[in-house]
Amino acid sequence: MGGRWRVKAAVVIAGAGIAGVSAAYHLSVRHGLQDVILCDPRPPLTLTSDKSTECYRNWWPQAPMIQLMNRSIDLLDEFATMSGNIFNLNRRGYVYVTADDARLETLESGAVATAKAGGGSLRVHKLIEGRTPCEAARHRDGVTSGADLIANPDLLGTIFPYVTEDAVGALHVRRAGWLGAQQLGAWLLAEAKSAGVRFLPRGIAGVKTDPAGVRAVDLDDGSHIETRVFIDAAGPMVGDVANLLGEELPVHAELHLKVAFKDHLGVVPRDAPLLIWEDPQSIRWDPEEISGLRDGMSDLLYVLPSGCHLRPEGGEESPWVLGLWEFRRRIMRPRFPVPIDPMHAEVVLRGLSKMIPGLDVYRERAPKTMVDGGYYVKTPENLPIVGPLRTPGAFVIGALSGFGIMASQAAAELVSLYITGQDLPEFADAFGLQRYDDPSYLESVGADTGQL
Repeated sequence: MGGRWRVKAAVVIAGAGIAGVSAAYHLSVRHGLQDVILCDPRPPLTLTSDKSTECYRNWWPQAPMIQLMNRSIDLLDEFATMSGNIFNLNRRGYVYVTADDARLETLESGAVATAKAGGGSLRVHKLIEGRTPCEAARHRDGVTSGADLIANPDLLGTIFPYVTEDAVGALHVRRAGWLGAQQLGAWLLAEAKSAGVRFLPRGIAGVKTDPAGVRAVDLDDGSHIETRVFIDAAGPMVGDVANLLGEELPVHAELHLKVAFKDHLGVVPRDAPLLIWEDPQSIRWDPEEISGLRDGMSDLLYVLPSGCHLRPEGGEESPWVLGLWEFRRRIMRPRFPVPIDPMHAEVVLRGLSKMIPGLDVYRERAPKTMVDGGYYVKTPENLPIVGPLRTPGAFVIGALSGFGIMASQAAAELVSLYITGQDLPEFADAFGLQRYDDPSYLESVGADTGQL
């Protein structure tokens, strides 16, 4: 459709990332809603959804997040069955590793709380006693729920022999793993289009309202869509789109980069889980490297935060590994292409070698690397915003931070339930915009957001 034109739609969705595509799917396929239009000036799933680490977990410090993620993973499991697992969903798990006895105790206490909040049973292993549930995790028929606390270095070394001997223990979260986000999104979009969803390669230029609420959407080519229901699923631009309605969302954007490196020496086993180093660390620099660090990079000489993590990428024959570590917190207005820190790949690889010493072989001869990334759009307490906006007929599915892929299905289902007037799940209020109307709300928010 080109030029100026006018059409009617039941729902218009701004943004064709994983959130918008998933919302279109749930409205059309699951609820049978006709005339859903998905708008984005870019091809679907190409802004940040295809830059994801593509991981998921149900292990969070807040009960509503556990409920949201459990529901989302239920849906992912269902879609894997329906599609013949076209998006390669696995259950490799997350393994949080530490070399600090005190931090291991913190991992255990946090795991006890998460288990009680609905994350699944916690199993504690302190001695090697035959075949343990931890060992079974390396097989497809292994344990796939709850978590295993490995509180014995020898046991940890038996299960994960490539992890540093400095490690004293680890927490292995089981309802976790990764998937092909692009393949998932493509399948959802194809199913939605088969159910009548239309995609328009147009940006949203404005939203018109009347006393009843949303009346129409203006597109960037001068065209108009008459509609009474509008969804802001604009990803990094979710706040900008809300501004078109005269609304402000309590969100900010953080730049997050991802390193893909070619592990041609096979240091990281292809059956490895997602591995996270829980300890802060200092990078080991040679004297000439220290003197060569340019202005603005002196922070790399000091203690950097925890959270350095990696996972294999691709099939058994692939040499690629993904590494992530936000050693700097960079809050900025989103811009594309994203700015790439020239030192990022080097720092991430050196940080990962603290957890997997074998990677130090690449210190002298760096492997082939590729760096890309996107933005984590966060609320102050790092919980998403899903549900009605202040304007009648307007809805939002946003602030999905670094958990957009894993939360996308439950979040999309939730916004579709609001729109179709269905019963809402128990966790719905925890993610509604109205939570900010309570003056005591932010004071009650804890510091632990569960963010890697």
